[in-house]
Amino acid sequence: MATNELNEILQKFASCGWDLIDVPSKAWLANANGEADEKLKNELIEAIKEADKQCGSCGCEFDALYKRALELLK
Repeated sequence: MATNELNEILQKFASCGWDLIDVPSKAWLANANGEADEKLKNELIEAIKEADKQCGSCGCEFDALYKRALELLK
């Protein structure tokens, strides 16, 4: 299920220590329903896009995860 895959990716982001993506990832994961409102979703998407822009080709495990998370959030 895509929701489980997305949550697994966001758990990695949430524990990375980089405020840019860990803060919005934690906010998403803390949502009791597992589905965030549009504002939270948009903030998460923008954060992941920025992280991908800044670090999406550095060779770390997150490079592919940024892109996959964005696909799953569509």
